[in-house]
Amino acid sequence: MLVKNWMSKDVISVDVNDSMQDAAKLLKKNNIRGLPVMKNGKLVGVVTDRDLKRASASDANTLDIHELLFLISEIKVKDIMTKNPITVPIDVTIEEAAAVLLDNKISGAPVVDDKGLVVGVITQTDIFRVLVSFTGVREKGIQFGFLLEDRPGSIKEVADIFRKYGCRMVSIMSTSDGQEGLRHVYIRVSDCDRDRLDQLKEDLKANARMLYVADHIEKTKEIYQEYQRPSASWVVG
Repeated sequence: MLVKNWMSKDVISVDVNDSMQDAAKLLKKNNIRGLPVMKNGKLVGVVTDRDLKRASASDANTLDIHELLFLISEIKVKDIMTKNPITVPIDVTIEEAAAVLLDNKISGAPVVDDKGLVVGVITQTDIFRVLVSFTGVREKGIQFGFLLEDRPGSIKEVADIFRKYGCRMVSIMSTSDGQEGLRHVYIRVSDCDRDRLDQLKEDLKANARMLYVADHIEKTKEIYQEYQRPSASWVVG
């Protein structure tokens, strides 16, 4: 999963000489939190909603509304932007991009090609889209959590049990979590015969250490039934 397949390709940017007001309008119009700042086609900085709020707040207590509006129309983006911004190469994996955002405590970053040209933007929202797609949660189904031996074939042994019960594999995720010799494994399945679900769980417990079962279908059913009760808090009158 490469960044180039998940990034936002329609880059909305501002020029260094645009006003703070211009940047604020772009952020609001496009419902985004940051903008690459360009000079002669090259990336020279980024400006975020936080930068705008900080710049406005610095004089908010000493100016009236007309003076403040004039101020934000006169301040240039180059005066409040973050210079030498953190960028993400287009050919790295989405996991590496997520690590960059997390380590630097930022919500997004410009994506650049091998020539340093801005070709996209990767944000937390894009990372969330990947997570949702990768886990298969949109297909609902049931997720099982396991703590398995970290050895070849341990995941296949569990997967074979699901296949024996006619379940369709939606996603398999695994991490060592720093536990030597063990791995956390999360398997989402669908199309299981619900009449045999209890038997499936017992079979899994007999062959692996099962941590939990998150049954999306049953949870949805419980929520629906709760909302159908006359005494439910959302009922008016």
